Amino acid sequence: MIIKAYALDTARAVAFLSRIPMPAFVFAGDDGKLSRTARAFPLAGLLIGVVPAAIFLLLLGLRADRLMAALVAIAVLAIISGALHEDGLADTADGLGGGRDRDHALLIMKDSRIGSYGALALILSMALRAAALAAIAREVPSMEAALAIPVAACLGRSALVWHWHRLPPAKADGLAASSGKPGESAMHIAVVSGCLFAALIVWPVMGLLPLVCSLLAAGISVLVFTLYIRRKLNGHTGDTLGAAEQISEIAAFCALAMAL
Repeated sequence: MIIKAYALDTARAVAFLSRIPMPAFVFAGDDGKLSRTARAFPLAGLLIGVVPAAIFLLLLGLRADRLMAALVAIAVLAIISGALHEDGLADTADGLGGGRDRDHALLIMKDSRIGSYGALALILSMALRAAALAAIAREVPSMEAALAIPVAACLGRSALVWHWHRLPPAKADGLAASSGKPGESAMHIAVVSGCLFAALIVWPVMGLLPLVCSLLAAGISVLVFTLYIRRKLNGHTGDTLGAAEQISEIAAFCALAMAL
């Protein structure tokens, strides 16, 4: 029963975090709240990262340039996720960069148009992840390098849940508020499972040091970001959830590249 419930939560999490279609029975009896479903976000991230990893591996097998292959893989990852987290990163960067105060920042983040800060954040996100992935591929075999994609996606979504749990909603009418806040149990499951999945994949093929570095980088980056958001906005929004995922994913990629 527990396994079935977790499997359903995983399917719902994949549907929410990506454009991958799920059968209708998955949503039978679902109230649309993510307070429990959030516990499966790390596994959903792992699954979402499988196709980009396979494409990266295929391109490397065809003797493609590592950086080109990495850019294609990261682009596919964004396409599969519907650029959900990239959109949050861009809006958060615009709000924090251009907002005079809390209310002005939230108003900017609500605007669908992208500004200079948001554009720069997106460029840096794509560039840093692709450069780190290409660097990983220079140090380890192609199969092992490809595994970095689902691992980073998993850790990023685990960090998202922690950020979500630690802060109250900044707006009463926002998407994050209406979706329900992850409970203590869901947050702990997300964080522990994210670390466990990463350990099971990274440690056997890359070693202990890259694993520890990636976990620390993802954890410290989301901690610092969460403290900053608490001071600037006094709470989370759907955009800061996406930004938390992106920042932690970037940190995980870069830490793996530097530790090898």
